[in-house]
Amino acid sequence: MQKRTLGNNNLEVSALGLGCMRMSHDESPIPDKQEMIALIRSAVERGITFFDTAQVYGPFTNEELVGEALAPLREQVVIATKFGFKLGPTGEQMGKDWRPEHIKQGAEGSLKRLRVETIDLFYQHRVDPDVPIEDVAGAVKELIEEGKVKHFGLSEAGAETIRRAHAVQPVTAVQSEYSLWWRTVEEEVLPACEELGIGFVPYSPLGRGYLTGKIDENTTFASVDIRSRLPRYTPEARASLAIRRRRAKPTGRSLICLPGSENRREQHRLRSRSPGCSRGRRGSFPYRAPASSSAWMRISAHLPSNLSPTICGRSKVPFQRSRYKGIGIPNISSE
Repeated sequence: MQKRTLGNNNLEVSALGLGCMRMSHDESPIPDKQEMIALIRSAVERGITFFDTAQVYGPFTNEELVGEALAPLREQVVIATKFGFKLGPTGEQMGKDWRPEHIKQGAEGSLKRLRVETIDLFYQHRVDPDVPIEDVAGAVKELIEEGKVKHFGLSEAGAETIRRAHAVQPVTAVQSEYSLWWRTVEEEVLPACEELGIGFVPYSPLGRGYLTGKIDENTTFASVDIRSRLPRYTPEARASLAIRRRRAKPTGRSLICLPGSENRREQHRLRSRSPGCSRGRRGSFPYRAPASSSAWMRISAHLPSNLSPTICGRSKVPFQRSRYKGIGIPNISSE
């Protein structure tokens, strides 16, 4: 497995990371815990060193799962988690809370659940318009000085927000959605990361499954599946996409698919270079793989030791700009 260095802070990770959210969150039924522990450990055996979780996944149970699975392998891996959502007594989401005191309180909980002495990469899960990003960066800077956090990250932040945070505490990595049908980060976020020497970690590089060719207008989602609540996955939207995809004439020479896929005719051609590629004009970055056991085992069974996921070609995949209801990538002003 090839390695990537995130930003200028020398955080080395595997070229392919494993997002663990759906191992204990946003899935019905919740997968068996021991099977997920075995899955995580098998990923390490195959060369994966980069694992992603968050306080809000579960909530808390996902961090506990990752912590238990990786405890015997701690020196071999990098664990990223995210902070910030305010949770009620029974785990219900009660909005955002990125006040410094809440960030520090959340870090203490993450340290215990992950069974670590220091958090490798601590992302702000989403930008809070009510708390200056300088205050957030300052709180994480204090945690780094105390030895409780190694690296600071941002998730779904705009370019100006990234710059302001980086001025207070160097940002090691920015995590945002990036795939063939969501490429807005190319406009401002990726140039800002390149300018400042910040690593970029794409999530949902396969469009939450759509770009594998396995989702069409007849696909159904469980009520707990986040795709059941997103505009781009409504039956009407998927039917429209299916029509446009059938009309598109394939061009280019390369395909994107899950290894082992039998539906070759449904595999998509890339526009210029896959957002999940390991090399490009903006440098190198790792990307997060799906967490479902079936998808992961299909992928990992075909991973070569020198993985270099570079794929070229052209794409006719229609863009879907509406990911969430009224939510984009915010730039928070200093006012």
